[in-house]
Amino acid sequence: MKHFDYIFTGTGLSAMMTVYKMVLSGKFTKKSILLIDENPKKTNDRTWCFWAEEETIWESIISKKWDLALFVNDNYNRDLELKPYQYNQIRSLDFYNSVFDLIVQQENITFLNDKVTDINELDTHVFVATSTNTFTCNHLLNSIYNKALVESQNKYPVLQQHFIGWFIKSSQPIFNPEQVTFMDFSVAQKGNTRFMYLLPTSKNEALIEYTLFSHSLLEKQEYELEIKNYIHNLGIGDYEIIEKEQGSIPMTCFPFWKRNTKRVLNIGTAGGWTKASTGYTFKKTDKKSTQLIAFLQRDNNSSTPIEMKSFHKKSRFWFYDLLLLDILNRNNELGSRIFSGMFQKGNPALIFKFLDEETNFIEDVKVILKCPKAPFIKSLFRVIFLSNKL
Repeated sequence: MKHFDYIFTGTGLSAMMTVYKMVLSGKFTKKSILLIDENPKKTNDRTWCFWAEEETIWESIISKKWDLALFVNDNYNRDLELKPYQYNQIRSLDFYNSVFDLIVQQENITFLNDKVTDINELDTHVFVATSTNTFTCNHLLNSIYNKALVESQNKYPVLQQHFIGWFIKSSQPIFNPEQVTFMDFSVAQKGNTRFMYLLPTSKNEALIEYTLFSHSLLEKQEYELEIKNYIHNLGIGDYEIIEKEQGSIPMTCFPFWKRNTKRVLNIGTAGGWTKASTGYTFKKTDKKSTQLIAFLQRDNNSSTPIEMKSFHKKSRFWFYDLLLLDILNRNNELGSRIFSGMFQKGNPALIFKFLDEETNFIEDVKVILKCPKAPFIKSLFRVIFLSNKL
């Protein structure tokens, strides 16, 4: 039974980012690392977007940047100047390839394409079983999301950000490649929070995504019918579908950190790294993985193993997200009204700073006051008792 210093169960965004940064740091060359995932990461299975003020370490794999955005609902359209931010797009296959190109050169890192079947923490190590083998490690970082665990409780709302997107090529030069449509709430809401998201990469090509923040997924044909109608309303008659993507991202403030233990740390969606109120993943994972690298380096300089459960730090932004999810859980149709209130007169750069959890309290208030007040006041009274018990 082979032993490793670190085992990563699941190799999604959080695990791949963390291992990539472990290599870049140069501080883990003497640590043995095993990554286990049944998905070989050989396809473009999703598109990540994030806003940033400066260049990042991901610059070489950013496929498109935008300086402008558009927000739409039934009553108004607003052009958004994003400066000092730019909106960046990364295709997942480019990310996977970039990470694998680096880690395959590392003698201390092994990737195993297999299914994890069991994780068992003991006093001195963690036992991991797959369909074909068994291993032990000092510390385990798990990104395999336990859907049943989260959805079997009713204390914390659980919604889904679910979507289907089409990459299309139009015979007509219909798109503005310099402007992303951030949210278009002009589509029928049908008692939910529903919007279109449009990422144009040229005058003829774009990703068009039909997205919902709601409890239940739709039948595939309903997403695709809405996309077809939206394409028609844009005035596009002749087009081809280049590629499709779909996904469902949990939106919840479930306290994943309570599942962390002495030797096991849950990361990524399984660790609550996804931004609960929006489903944005890339930027928050980038920050959390950097924090995790600094945390793990303490293990290199200590005579006793660090306790993984001490990694988590709760912030006020968790509470803000909980308020919004409480509202959407009870009145899912209010999403359009809330986001429209925020973007109609709010400062776009300040909103993005707030969503990145980088604002101070005064700036928080400036953003929150743009939203409809009554739903948040009601939610505050419902949630405050729950949060005081945590």
